[in-house]
Amino acid sequence: MDLCFATNNHHKLWEIRALLGDKFTILSLHDIGCDVELPENQDTLEGNSKEKAEYVFHQYGVACFADDTGLEVDYLDGAPGVKSARFAGEQRRSEDNIALLLEKLKGATNRSARFRTVISLAGLDKLKQFEGVVEGKIIEEKRGTEGFGYDPVFLPESNDLTFAQMSLEMKNEISHRARAFRKLIHYLHTIQK
Repeated sequence: MDLCFATNNHHKLWEIRALLGDKFTILSLHDIGCDVELPENQDTLEGNSKEKAEYVFHQYGVACFADDTGLEVDYLDGAPGVKSARFAGEQRRSEDNIALLLEKLKGATNRSARFRTVISLAGLDKLKQFEGVVEGKIIEEKRGTEGFGYDPVFLPESNDLTFAQMSLEMKNEISHRARAFRKLIHYLHTIQK
C-alpha cells in the first residue's frame, strides 16, 4: 500500500520506514511532487496534523498521514507546544530553540516536560487521529548528537540517556512519535485484512 507521509524531513522518514518495514511504501512530499509549504494555521497539534493530511489528500489525491509534534514544558504552562519548531522565530533553528528554552528554564526547579505527537490519516475512510506521549524532563545542558530538535535536552523518564544520546533503534522503542506510529500501524493492519 502506498501512503504519503506529509514531510520531507529525512529524520522522520527514516524513523517511520524503520517502524513500518516493507509492508508499506512510504512516499515523501517530494515523491508526490508537492513542493509547497503545507498549511499549519491551527492552534493545536491535532488541528495542524489534520490540516496537513487533508490538504495533501485533496490536492494530490493520495492517502496521506501527517504529524505534528510539540514539546510541552510544565514550568512554561505547556509552551512551546504547537509552536515548538518556531519557538525562537520563523527561522526554525533547533539551536536557537534550545537556547531560548534553556534560558527560560534558568533557575526552574520543575523541569518536567513531555513530547506529544498527533498523527492524522486522511484518504482511507474517515479521518483518524493517533496520539503518542513520552514524559520526561528538560536537562540543563545538551547531551548527545543524534536525533533532531530538542532531543539533546530531553531526558525521557526512567532513562539516563537523552533522545540525542540514543540510537535510532533505542529511540524508536520509546519515543512519542514511535508510540503514535504504532497506533497508526496497528490501524493500517486492521483495515488491510
